[in-house]
Amino acid sequence: MLKKVFCISLLSIGVLGFSQKKWTIQECVDYAIKNNLQIQAQAYNKDVQTKNLEMAKKEYLPSVSGTISNTASFGNSQFVNTSVRNDNFNNNANVGASVLVYNNGRLEKNIRKNSFDLDASLQDIETIKNNISLQIAQQYLNVMLNREIKKISESAMENAQRLYDRAKITTDVGTTAQTVLAEATASLAREKQNVKTAQINVDKALFAMAQLLQLQDYKTFDVVDIPVPDELTPQTESVEEVLNIAYTSQPIVKAAEIRIKAAEAQTEVVKTNFWPTITASAGIGSLYNNQLYTNNLNFGNPAGPYVKEHSFFEQYKDNFGQQVGVSANIPIFNKGITKLQVEQTKINEVIAKNNLEQQKFQLKQDIQQAQFNADSNYEVYVAAVEAERSTKLALDFATKSYDAGRSTIYDVTIARNNYANAQGSVAQAKYNYLFSIKVLDFYAGRGINL
Repeated sequence: MLKKVFCISLLSIGVLGFSQKKWTIQECVDYAIKNNLQIQAQAYNKDVQTKNLEMAKKEYLPSVSGTISNTASFGNSQFVNTSVRNDNFNNNANVGASVLVYNNGRLEKNIRKNSFDLDASLQDIETIKNNISLQIAQQYLNVMLNREIKKISESAMENAQRLYDRAKITTDVGTTAQTVLAEATASLAREKQNVKTAQINVDKALFAMAQLLQLQDYKTFDVVDIPVPDELTPQTESVEEVLNIAYTSQPIVKAAEIRIKAAEAQTEVVKTNFWPTITASAGIGSLYNNQLYTNNLNFGNPAGPYVKEHSFFEQYKDNFGQQVGVSANIPIFNKGITKLQVEQTKINEVIAKNNLEQQKFQLKQDIQQAQFNADSNYEVYVAAVEAERSTKLALDFATKSYDAGRSTIYDVTIARNNYANAQGSVAQAKYNYLFSIKVLDFYAGRGINL
């Protein structure tokens, strides 16, 4: 019995330990990249492009095919002035091969075009990964922010509890009025409510993170706390510095550049339709014929000579033949369709170049916005820190005044609420600034590290 209880206890500890696993930011990013449906969908598109490239490369190989046909005919045939019975069975077998000799480099150009398509799809996957990493970093910091706000609320509740305990003692001994205890009770109740609300906000942030990761079991999900510096310093990189790096490192720009090359390659592929296509072919084959109504090859003429039909294998040996050939398909007139197709691919080149400019412009705006957010959030952070110092000093004065009997518990409560609000503003500004810095780091090619 003791052994059974011990085993159950070990099992319970193992389950509890698993359920209390805390995820790091890197584990969250890795899991999302591995399991995100959007990434999986884009990966399938990459697989399609890979197969297109493989098929384009195999176009260099010759095409080989074999045919076997069997035909039976029944009825009379006209022979001189006589209608004779002519029932026949024919068997043909052929194996042929053809290989492209010349088409002005169409195969090579098509391979290059498909290679560009594959490279662009790989960059699309990297773009999605980066976007998901940014979303996870933002939500991760949101969890940290709500946890810090919860700590602030818990500290305020502890102060309210101390005031309540003191007010209860002084009211019980009759040195303070009943209203003091009532105010202390109400203040403590409000702080407990704030703690509960803060805990709910933490749970909401964790739930949002679990949904972002597309986890089935979100109730046991938790993340590791990250160290956050007490004091922050302003960032010094300029928009131009970050932008120059982003233009060469961001996959969304690389994908747009590659698609320009793909559009140009497609134009070269279409232009080959103006040129002749030369194909070489070779084949072997044989046949077998059998007059079904007789073995005599005199077409039923009684006066004719009797010639016995050869057997199947004898005929295949006697009728065995080979052929080689070279054919040229020379375009002369196809209603001007090839010319229109070239013009169409030229338009696609312009569209691809325009898309690159759009991506660069959007990237520039995003970096400018991130730079503005970083600067403004830092200014808000500095102002919030100063406000926190002032409200802390005011709280200290209010507490000392209350201890000396020169102010009311209401004054202390107001001062404490002001200080808690200031602490919350500092936390909000701090995490907003941290995320702004991480966005700039992302665009500068330094990755997402918390």
